[in-house]
Order: sequence, then C-alpha cells, then structure tokens
Amino acid sequence: MTGTDAMPDLHSPIELLRPQRIEFGSGTLATIRPWVEERGLKRILVVADAFNASRVDLLGLPGDVTVFGEVKPEPDLPNLEKVLAVAEAMKPDLVIGYGGGSAMDLAKLVAVLPGSGQRLHDVVGPEKVLRRSAALIQVPTTAGTGSEGGTRSLVTDPATQNKLAVQSRHMLADLAVVDPDLTMTVPPAVTAATGVDAMAHCAEAFTSRKSHPIIDLYALEGIRLVGRFLPRAVKDGSDKEARAGLALASMYGGFCLGPVNTTAGHAVAYPLGTRHHIPHGLACALIFPHTLAHNAPAVPEKTALVLEALGLSASQDPKTVLEGAHAFCERLGVEMRLSRLNVPRDDLGTMATEAHAIRRLLDNNPRDLSRGEILAMYEAAY
Repeated sequence: MTGTDAMPDLHSPIELLRPQRIEFGSGTLATIRPWVEERGLKRILVVADAFNASRVDLLGLPGDVTVFGEVKPEPDLPNLEKVLAVAEAMKPDLVIGYGGGSAMDLAKLVAVLPGSGQRLHDVVGPEKVLRRSAALIQVPTTAGTGSEGGTRSLVTDPATQNKLAVQSRHMLADLAVVDPDLTMTVPPAVTAATGVDAMAHCAEAFTSRKSHPIIDLYALEGIRLVGRFLPRAVKDGSDKEARAGLALASMYGGFCLGPVNTTAGHAVAYPLGTRHHIPHGLACALIFPHTLAHNAPAVPEKTALVLEALGLSASQDPKTVLEGAHAFCERLGVEMRLSRLNVPRDDLGTMATEAHAIRRLLDNNPRDLSRGEILAMYEAAY
C-alpha cells in the first residue's frame, strides 16, 4: 500500500458494540443512583485509584459500598489478583470502574472473572470470556483511553513484562457515565499526555490497514476535537467546554479501539510503560510523531488529514510530518525525550525487540516496521 490510501470496501463486515446506555455531559453523575436503585443492586464494588477512592461520595451510591482504592497506573497481575480477592469475598452484584483506563480495565475483569472458574490467562485474546457475573458501570475521570466505551482490558504480566489483552463483549459497560466535570482536577501534564493518547487511538485507527469508513467518522472527529480543545484544557484546566471536547474525543477513541484497534504507535510505546513505568499517555505522545511520519508514504492522504485536523499544515512528507506532530506535542509541554525520562540507552535494543514482537498491533500498521526501524525511532526520540 503505497502512494494512495487504500480504503476498505464499504461492504467489508464490521461489528460495532456500544455500552447499552451512555450518559454524556456536565452533571450526568446524578444518573447513577436512580439506575442502581431501579435494578435493586445492593452489593457495590468500586474499583478506583487512591485519588478517586477519596471522592467516591460524588457517585451518590445507595446501599452497601466496598471501595478498592489501590489501582496502579499500569495495572499488573498482582494488582488484578488483589481486587479479585476482594470481589470473591463480597460477591458484588455491581462493579463500578472509577478513574482512568487502568481502573476501568480492572473493573471489566472483576465483573467477569470471580466465580467463573476462569483465570486471566484463560481469557487472553478475543472472546474467550464465558459470562458476566455482575452489572458494570464505567465512570472515566480522565480524557484518554476511552475504556468506558470498549470491550478490551490490558494487564501487564510481570514475568514477561508484556501486556495481556482480553477482549470480550461480556466486558462492555451496561452504563457509561462520561461527566467531563470529573476531569477538571487533572493537572496540565497529565491532561496533555492523556489527550494525545486519545488522539493516537483515533489517528492509528484512521490510518490502520483495518480502517473502515464507519470508524473513520469517529476517528477524524476525535482528532479534530483534540486539535481544538487540548491546548485550551492544558492552558486552563477549568475550561468546561475544552474538558467536554476532550471527554468526547476520548470516547470516540474508545469506539475506534474495538473494531479497528491501534497500530505501530502503541506497539512502540508499550515497552516504555511495561519496562520503565512511563505513563501510557506520555509514552504514546512521545512516539506518536515518529510512527505518523513513518507511515506517511503508505497513507499520504490520511496523514495530511490528521495534520489538518490538529490545526497543522497538511503534508505528506515524512520529515515535515515528524516536525509538525513533534511541535504539536512539545507546545503542550509534553516531555519528548526518552533520556529525560530515565530510560537507559542500553535498553533500547531490548525494547525494540519487544515492540517488534507485538504482532497483534504491528500487523495492522499500514507500512511494515522492522526491528531496526523501531530502534531508530527510539534513538531519534532519545
């Protein structure tokens, strides 16, 4: 695929899955309590990070509420096992993911694994989960992963330092409540990195080999929303319109992940998180310009549209693409050099080997990417 952007046929089959109900906008947190009461749900488990655990009262929950407030930024197997033990003991009839992608990803697994006879390794891959044991509500507090809208969960295996990906229709939320007011407290650096993560979901799906016109609509609009509102939210965190625009972009990015998924950008970013604990959004932001530029010759028209949607000059030239995308991230205050994030230079080769092995993503990339080319990206970003 070079020279012109190959578009899949309009009649290519694709499946769209959405939460049964989505509540979007300021003040929508108030919809949770009536929803819970209507269904007579009594044993509630909230899965959150420490910060959101301290503001569970905002959810206005009735009844007996247990809070697991120890979700880690890049959740691993021990973190999952800890929350599963809580769930096994209390047998919740409702699980609520409350936080960023990490909390929502763990909540998905907590809603399906306890009492199922299945362990995490049994369900890695597509559609291996047998059933769901509890109702599931997802409440994002960052605008990044869009995990509230999707069927995927990622957990790091400490033994291999790889991310285990589970995908199942049983992990789709019954109710997703996207209240952008919850994101007002996110600091500028995290706002910038998570916003670029949301945009990367959209840009990678838009330029993927598996891209589809039905998803391109969400992808391009998600990129436009980030281009328009991310600089504003970074500058002024209390800008309600900007926060809402990013929450919408994040949700659109989540819609892109299910049927299409990400490509090289995420594959090359993953070792930064799993090996060096760099937050996922920051890793994606740092890598984004390099993979967008690499792919430009294979998808020139779509690459130009991505730049245009970000408010940059349209271009298909890899060098110009790299400079434009890099400048966009840098203007947001994102740290764009690996050396400043304490990544040892002598680990770049191992990282390149690991990233090159993530075939589930690299095989979707519009242009082949060798281990050497991945290493060159890390060197250029160093």
